[in-house]
Amino acid sequence: MRLTAIASMMIVSVFMAAVVGSASAQVNMEKLMNPAQLNETAPDKFQVKFDTSKGEFTVEVTREWAPNGADRFYNLVKNGFYDNCKFFRVIEGFMVQFGISGDPKISAVLRNARIKDDPVKKSNMRGYITFAMAGPDTRTTQVFINYGDNSRLDKDNFSPFGKVTKGMNVVESLYNKYAGKPSDAQPQIQMEGNAFLEKNFPNLDFIKAATIVPPAAK
Repeated sequence: MRLTAIASMMIVSVFMAAVVGSASAQVNMEKLMNPAQLNETAPDKFQVKFDTSKGEFTVEVTREWAPNGADRFYNLVKNGFYDNCKFFRVIEGFMVQFGISGDPKISAVLRNARIKDDPVKKSNMRGYITFAMAGPDTRTTQVFINYGDNSRLDKDNFSPFGKVTKGMNVVESLYNKYAGKPSDAQPQIQMEGNAFLEKNFPNLDFIKAATIVPPAAK
């Protein structure tokens, strides 16, 4: 009886640890619904691991390249914003874009939480990641990864803040048969979230989780 009780307690402990562990990785709704709280300064350099429906890739962010963009990206990743986001615009040879929340409640708040532009210090070359925008000082949550030489975007103030350092083959393998079509329906995506995309564009790849990689021990 005593051994059975001990075994049961161990099972409960393991279960609770798993619950706590998963909870720590969940979306932080409080901060995402209050953009003023997304105000941490990012480290000078940090890495983000994307676990996607096609595999994993890693982005390294250098804050010096675009401080405002790096800070926003850091806060979004840290609070789980990109988890379960779809890659809704994938154009072969050009770019892949993502960053509309699957939850319309979050989109309703963050689509107007704009940040100031950063001067362009790095060019939009293959593997570099950049915030999308609709004009000056309109960056919010959407980002894109360049598939090729898109340096023509530099003059329009699209400022890269990081680059893919591992898994570019995964990035280039994301489903692209819809091309830019889902992006034409951004109002519907914002209003209905993943429900709209899953109904109308069921083959889109997606991010399972985006996490900040702990710094290596020195």
